[in-house]
Amino acid sequence: MTALKQYQRIEATGLWRPSPDEQRREVVVSIGEATLTISDFNDRALTHWSLAALERQNPGAFPAVFNPDGDPGETLELAQSETTMLDAIDRLQRAIDRARPHPGRLRWLSVAGVVLAVLAVLLLWLPGALQRHVVSVVPEIKRQEIGATILQRIERVSGRACTSADAQASLDQLARRTGVDRVVILPAGVPDSLNLPGGTVLLNRALVEDHEDPAVAAGYIIAARARADQKDPLDDLLDRTGPASAFRLLTTGQLTSENIDSYTEQVLSEPRPAIADGDLLAVFAQAALPSTPYAYARDITGETVLGLIEADPMAGRTLEQVLPDRDWVRLQNICGE
Repeated sequence: MTALKQYQRIEATGLWRPSPDEQRREVVVSIGEATLTISDFNDRALTHWSLAALERQNPGAFPAVFNPDGDPGETLELAQSETTMLDAIDRLQRAIDRARPHPGRLRWLSVAGVVLAVLAVLLLWLPGALQRHVVSVVPEIKRQEIGATILQRIERVSGRACTSADAQASLDQLARRTGVDRVVILPAGVPDSLNLPGGTVLLNRALVEDHEDPAVAAGYIIAARARADQKDPLDDLLDRTGPASAFRLLTTGQLTSENIDSYTEQVLSEPRPAIADGDLLAVFAQAALPSTPYAYARDITGETVLGLIEADPMAGRTLEQVLPDRDWVRLQNICGE
């Protein structure tokens, strides 16, 4: 043992007592690789103690009193002056302790590893799994309720949604033609179009008032549909408001006003996520609507939307009218003057 090299010939004198009933006697103590030998002055060994099983009864006090593990009645006293022997015993015991297996430490490391793995699952996998589950089980009527609550929050900024008895039928027809449940036109607040949970699509009034072709407004509704296909609006809401909102919605069926306000503020202030031309064109083709009017409404030069123009799924085909002219004019006046 490396720790023993400098202590190979150490001896000391001490007082040894075999049992509490016997007198202490002066002995010679010598140290070996793993044992402490107690001998009389005729060099006759009286006993051997294992260093690994050696205990000190009075750490830090003197004379130092040692005993074999489990037998406090047999003792060995070493005076404070026997510093070399005391230092050797201490160092060899530490070396032996380092060399022996530590099942408790291994067990602790195993437990710590399991705890860390569980925490990793809870922190990394569980929130996403919970959110996916919530999105899959929330019924349509609850989605519509959430969408209606968001619309009320947006109306605080945008003003009340535009309504007109004459134009409502045209608005409903536009929703059917574009494959959405409901279309709501707002006087402000929404930059272009926004799909809410529950299937409602919001449109800025400029999309109906500033364009002669109803295919432009229809195109923006199609873009909102395509974004909803890529990311469920309810999933987007829970993404933005955190795992606590998903848990609350699952357990209580409700979202807090803070959740709604936070989501509303974000979707109104942040740019809409980009959609790949291929994904967008697929929805135009499904609705049998041209993509070219929408493309030019986004960029009058056509340079940044060339893919939507060149790959228009309805190019060269006979187009079904999005809305009759009379209905389109009524819709253009839905917000009044």
